[in-house]
Amino acid sequence: MTATDPLLPLPHWCDLVADATDRHVTLSLNGEVLIDLRIECLEVIRATPAGQVSAQGLRAGCYWLLSTYPAYRRVHWQLPVPPEQALLSGLLVTGATPGEYLCERDLFWQLPQPWLAQPTAAYPEHLQVTDGKRHPRRAPKPAGQVYRRFDPRIQAWVSLRTLDIEQDLERFNRWQNTPRVSNFWQEQGDLAQHRAYLEKLAADPHTLTLIGCFDDQPFAYFEAYWAREDRIAPFLDADHYDRGIHMLVGEENHRGPHKVASWLSALTHYLFLDDARTQRVVAEPRADNGKMIGYLQGQGFYREKEFDFPHKRAALMVVGREGFFSQNGLV
Repeated sequence: MTATDPLLPLPHWCDLVADATDRHVTLSLNGEVLIDLRIECLEVIRATPAGQVSAQGLRAGCYWLLSTYPAYRRVHWQLPVPPEQALLSGLLVTGATPGEYLCERDLFWQLPQPWLAQPTAAYPEHLQVTDGKRHPRRAPKPAGQVYRRFDPRIQAWVSLRTLDIEQDLERFNRWQNTPRVSNFWQEQGDLAQHRAYLEKLAADPHTLTLIGCFDDQPFAYFEAYWAREDRIAPFLDADHYDRGIHMLVGEENHRGPHKVASWLSALTHYLFLDDARTQRVVAEPRADNGKMIGYLQGQGFYREKEFDFPHKRAALMVVGREGFFSQNGLV
């Protein structure tokens, strides 16, 4: 049993460093030991800390073990004292024997920290009607970075930040005017047209515009929308907190299946974390866009049906919360 990567950076934690041998691992942060573990790995992973362990140490241990051994669905911890904080948050659940506690992969990746920049409580539900559609009042839009995670598969930070029109207009214009993008988006135009397009979305409570970054370098544009108020609603029977996505990769050097797996899992992960009431994320690529449909299926989306928008024949792609967290490849 050896570590595949001794350095796993965490947002807000700087760098988490692992000193791993055959059956032991010591995790340190900023030169200070967080947790020292003895590990057994057969059908299950069993982790036993040496001495007292902090809540931060437990979280770091769960993260390192689940990231290092992605084939395992849970970690079995042996702890002499009930970890009250970890049990209350869902980081751990009680096991079958005294002193045994489980970290379930499906639960771990639903915890908002440390992936979200500013985790908040669910916005209060207050129903209203817009254009004949009854839906919850939406929370004010965030600004700046909203999500950040280190992806050891590509050895890069993947992050999402909100689009800034002054900062991103020329980039958005360049991306939309590339033949590959315009073939699917059909939004080619000049700067004035694209400013008006983005200003309209900025004023629309149901849509959030995002820039995807690898190592803080912008490479993609995403629109995340609340499906209940969207034009897709008649084709979906959308729930109050279903989300949908439009996606484009603008930089040629960030195309390819390995990059898509990284940013698509991050984008979907963010939308499920942003509101715990969100049970489905949907997408509606063109029905003949087999490559994008294949990428979505690789992240747990299934093709529910085809339908006709005025401008395209679309495939309705859907992933549920349970399916995403049970099948995702997050590490």
